[in-house]
Amino acid sequence: MSAFKEGDPTTINRLYGRSIGKPLRGRQQELFENLLPKIAVPDAGPVTAKDLFGEDCPLHFEIGFGSGEHLAYRADLLPNHGFIGAEPFLNGVAAALGHIDEQRLANIRLFHGDALDVLKRIPDGSLTMIYLLHPDPWPKNKHAKRRMMNDGPVQMFADKLKPGGEFRFGTDHAVYLRHALMVMQRHTGSFEWVTKGRDSWDTRPSGWPMTRYEQKAREVYEHEVWYFRYRKR
Repeated sequence: MSAFKEGDPTTINRLYGRSIGKPLRGRQQELFENLLPKIAVPDAGPVTAKDLFGEDCPLHFEIGFGSGEHLAYRADLLPNHGFIGAEPFLNGVAAALGHIDEQRLANIRLFHGDALDVLKRIPDGSLTMIYLLHPDPWPKNKHAKRRMMNDGPVQMFADKLKPGGEFRFGTDHAVYLRHALMVMQRHTGSFEWVTKGRDSWDTRPSGWPMTRYEQKAREVYEHEVWYFRYRKR
């Protein structure tokens, strides 16, 4: 993605973050070597529901799925929908593979890498839902251009969603919250904020499970958590 200027907030920039943590355990390594190749999003070419799942089912995309708890929950809840998850952190991919294997989820495809590399290959107007939950906040001003919630990616979200499709965003970081709301305010031509007052962003919507990350944010760090839903106009 070197064609985009890192310093320009209107472009889509490569995002930064760790890619590996602790060494994988035996079972994790086995799943990474044997299961991931079977359910991996191809590295090149268009990405469509029919190519991935053999039929034109509703297609969901999760950006940075962490350990895959939310992704697995949604896929189990909606077995006739197809789910794509992208995550650069190897250990997160391994954890998600564990959920997929244990729950026997056949409707998930994974990409170990930058979500934007996949998203740009999905035909416009193809996605039913996009999820961005607790992204890395990059709290320093000089790193703001690294955030996923910037004009370039958000415009891509709008392009890839069907009319009436939904973008869900959640964070427990106040700086990121203010930044994200500012960005979304610039995209009101593409998105309608689905809200009925403060309860709408203070209360987790139906079908949005609490992950271990959110539980830790609330109980250990005593953070507030905010939930946002935006509908493609």
